[in-house]
Amino acid sequence: MQDKAAHSEKAPFHQVIKAVLWSMIGIREQKGYESDITKITPKQAIIAGIIGAIIFILTVLTLVNLAINYLG
Repeated sequence: MQDKAAHSEKAPFHQVIKAVLWSMIGIREQKGYESDITKITPKQAIIAGIIGAIIFILTVLTLVNLAINYLG
């Protein structure tokens, strides 16, 4: 019964974003991973991953655009 109660508690937004960013970089402590896996739902991870990917792509496009304009 206690395991079910622990899984029903959702992670706060900042914890989900932090976990996704660490996953994108590829660095994560085992303790933090275990904490995240018990609280973050797949839906939260997917949404945060999509948002993170969009931000990453827009950042790269902006940097490339700036480089082309100033160096070209």
